[in-house]
Amino acid sequence: MGSESNQKQQERDKRYNEYVKQVTPTHNLFLNMAKAFLVGGLICVLGQFLLNYGKSMGLDKELAGSWCSLILVALSVLLTGLNIYPRLAKFGGAGTLVPITGFANSVAASAIEYKKEGQVFGVGCKIFTIAGPVILYGIFSSWLLGVGYWIGKCFGVF
Repeated sequence: MGSESNQKQQERDKRYNEYVKQVTPTHNLFLNMAKAFLVGGLICVLGQFLLNYGKSMGLDKELAGSWCSLILVALSVLLTGLNIYPRLAKFGGAGTLVPITGFANSVAASAIEYKKEGQVFGVGCKIFTIAGPVILYGIFSSWLLGVGYWIGKCFGVF
């Protein structure tokens, strides 16, 4: 009886392993990297185009950069609202995490996801679910680098 239950368990394990192999998606690393490079590169090309266009319209570098950032954020939020950015992210993977557009997408996606819970407890509370840690650790790392730079200046390293 012991060998019979052992045989059943082995057969069950074999079927389970076959099932897992069947439903587990296979990934092509080089194809995923190429897609990320393409999508991230296109976002960066769009940003560079906006920057150059702003400069050609007579804006100084800083103001053209501000307009470029504003347009990229607005475009990212608009595409998130129209459910285009998530499909782009599914195709391009990490390429859509280009900092400014990925950050805007994360904030807008959180707001859209929780809007059914109301303005205060839904959007107001959950909008920074993803963005909050980015802001927190961004500020903390800036402070840490600033302190390191100050100490370096005091000892003549910089």
